[in-house]
Amino acid sequence: MEIHAWVMEMKLLERRLSPYEEKYGVLREDFYAALSSGKLTRYDEYDETRTDFARWKGIYETWRRRKQAYNEQLRQRGLTDVLRVLPAH
Repeated sequence: MEIHAWVMEMKLLERRLSPYEEKYGVLREDFYAALSSGKLTRYDEYDETRTDFARWKGIYETWRRRKQAYNEQLRQRGLTDVLRVLPAH
């Protein structure tokens, strides 16, 4: 996949993450760290949060994988080789 496609996909995923950040009032990284360390288990008993947290986690993990792939491709090819510059009008 080209680096531009990674960027576009990450932007779409970010749009899907934003409603959860707004609803729960924390950024995705902080949510994920708390969830991964077991600090959010008390919310497991609530259907809405359990469902939201599962979706939020899945979207964020997908975003992280895409970000990792983007970073790897950028590291391998370099910014000047992947930078998309549109012609001047």
